[in-house]
Amino acid sequence: MLRVLFLTVIALYLLSTLLPQWNIDSLLSIMCFIIVVLTFRLTKKFVQILGGVFLTFGAVLLWTSSSEWQQYIFAFGPMLDLLTMFTLIPILGIPVKLGRYGEGIQAIIQKRVKTSGHLYMMTSGISYFFSIFMNLATLPMTYYSIRPALGSFPVRNKERFMSRAISRGFAMPLIWAPVTPIVGIVITMTGVSWGSILPYVIPLSILGLAMDWFIGSRQSQPMKLPHSGGESVHETAAALEAANDGRPRRVFQILVAIAIFNVLVSFAETQVSLPFLILVSLIVIPFAFSWSLLLRRGKEFGHQLSDHFNSFAMSMKDQFFIFLSTGFFISAINISKTNAILFDWIAAFISVAGVGVFLILLPLIPLGLAFLGLHPAVSLALMIEGVNPEAIGISPHILTVAMLSGAVSAFLVGPYNATLGLMSNIIKVDSYKVSSWNLPFAAVYVACVMFYLFMLESLL
Repeated sequence: MLRVLFLTVIALYLLSTLLPQWNIDSLLSIMCFIIVVLTFRLTKKFVQILGGVFLTFGAVLLWTSSSEWQQYIFAFGPMLDLLTMFTLIPILGIPVKLGRYGEGIQAIIQKRVKTSGHLYMMTSGISYFFSIFMNLATLPMTYYSIRPALGSFPVRNKERFMSRAISRGFAMPLIWAPVTPIVGIVITMTGVSWGSILPYVIPLSILGLAMDWFIGSRQSQPMKLPHSGGESVHETAAALEAANDGRPRRVFQILVAIAIFNVLVSFAETQVSLPFLILVSLIVIPFAFSWSLLLRRGKEFGHQLSDHFNSFAMSMKDQFFIFLSTGFFISAINISKTNAILFDWIAAFISVAGVGVFLILLPLIPLGLAFLGLHPAVSLALMIEGVNPEAIGISPHILTVAMLSGAVSAFLVGPYNATLGLMSNIIKVDSYKVSSWNLPFAAVYVACVMFYLFMLESLL
């Protein structure tokens, strides 16, 4: 039942966006209310508490503003765009799996990687490029493609090595990649175009990757000598030599696909007047299907797509509950005019401390809220309700950079978010430990972001 309900509300939401004359917002609100009621008992205890807090505070705001009873129902619905993107973006990972690109990665390692430093840079780099397409699927694919080769290097803590390289590489594109939900939600709310923020955020992304490579490869160790008897150094080398599928050049296809996808998104943004999150969501399935056809795996794509939609409901029940609850709270803030109060507080702080100080401190907010269990997308959605960049004299582009860079830091160290949660499950290490491995890097990165924001504010 949940699967049908989730798919129906997403389909209706897309139709309402494409055909606004249908005017089915009330129906969507009722369906979202039903979803929240049905998923409450199915979600994790922590998610129940967090969502319950949003629902309670939202109801209190509506009550204190003397709202009519219908508004308690019709306040549901915001953040459906984000849930639509969360549902559809994993489909981009299907052609990556069908293309068996992991074997090409292992072939590259076998032939070209000679030190642990090079392996770290390759792991982080591959995680970076996979993240542009595959979101959370990046973590297991990168880990299981590269982890067998790590046995040939004298690395003291191999799981820490893999965790740092993969999670840091994964986080860096999240500041600009079009398939990243936080990018969509921030540019939708600040009103900037995706193409216009790229010159501001790509340098930060590249800087973070370069810093990670420098820090991670400082204690580089050479590959161990082969065992006697002519055995291969790598555990998977014999299998790779026997199979002809592990052609390194095939990995280049991913880079080409990433470039084509970004060009398509950029072009569509200039030609179609649709919200960015919806625009990206609508491109996902045709693009993934076309890629699979080029791989001559069209039939397999159909099976994988069917499996995705058959299984996604139970895996996303927590996301539907928490994001719809957050959307209710955001609606309550607007209906009760509480956003005006938040804006007055922020304006008062800026008048005392200055715009520069506010911008420098802004990335710390989603970072701090991550330790309270809030997903960066939720933190940013709540923050934007109290910020009007034009009214307080801040460039929307600089505000976008500040919010996105804070979200990236939250992905690196937030012990409750899905990124570190999945990474800890893969390597069988507590998420707090994984978070502690990234804390020094995140601190340096945030310091660089603060300096970067100060320079932007001074120059623009």
